[in-house]
Amino acid sequence: MGHNHEHSHSHNHNDMKDKNLMISILLNIVITVAQVIGGLISGSLSLLSDALHNFSDVISLVVSYVASKLSKKEASEYRTFGYKRAEILAAFINASTLIIVAVILIKEAVIRFQNPQAIESNLVIFLALLAIVGNGFSVLLLKKNAENNINIKSAYIHLLTDMLASVAVFIGGMLMKYYQLFWVDSLLTFLIALYLIWMGLDLLKTSTKMLMLFTPEHIDIKELVVDVGTIKNVKLLHHVHIWNLSDDELHLEAHLDLEEDVSITEFDAVLCEIEAYLHKKYDINHVTIQPEFNKNDSKDIIVQD
Repeated sequence: MGHNHEHSHSHNHNDMKDKNLMISILLNIVITVAQVIGGLISGSLSLLSDALHNFSDVISLVVSYVASKLSKKEASEYRTFGYKRAEILAAFINASTLIIVAVILIKEAVIRFQNPQAIESNLVIFLALLAIVGNGFSVLLLKKNAENNINIKSAYIHLLTDMLASVAVFIGGMLMKYYQLFWVDSLLTFLIALYLIWMGLDLLKTSTKMLMLFTPEHIDIKELVVDVGTIKNVKLLHHVHIWNLSDDELHLEAHLDLEEDVSITEFDAVLCEIEAYLHKKYDINHVTIQPEFNKNDSKDIIVQD
């Protein structure tokens, strides 16, 4: 049995990621407080809905920050993987909150659409611009990290959708100011909610698959087994499990039928070749293999444990 495990992020990179999260948290607290006060004064539901979304941003960013910190904690005899899956759990929570917030907004939008109210549009426009600038800056801070970390991606999507929502609120404010189209406030709230659901469901689906230890979508296990079978002395890779422990760790464990009854040293050479191949083609960086020779067990690729 062997394993190979690589870390792809430096301490400096993680520290910068956490610093950017903290800046985004502080910015969104300021925006949320300003929008709640402004929404109550102006009577704008879309502004209050944007504030609610911003508040969910604050929660999601705090969850992401805590998860990021936890993921760095060392493993122990009681937590052999440490808290590496905390970031996936954070992404699941954040995706769920996006959808919950959206449902609340839809309900409020329908009620307000039936009873449109006059709104102080100047305040709406000013606070929408404030949110666009603040969230836009936060989006830029997290964009790079969001490309390879599902936890940061969940926070990034919260901020990006909120920035777009603020753009919609700004446009609505302009229409209310110059054309007195106050029903636009409810329509924008409804559209913002639909967008939140669309973004949230995709992230919820991805994080759920990772929590359930499903095989990553980019990997075809049957093709992988055939590929490994071309390596010298390999007869059959079977009883295969492949899953994401975290964004940085992709694990494979399997049984390996060998053509010959080799020594441990000879098996290690085969294992090294398999590890290198799997890492290069499939980005699998943690391999655990049980070597076998003429063992009477199931040779199916997938075996129900």
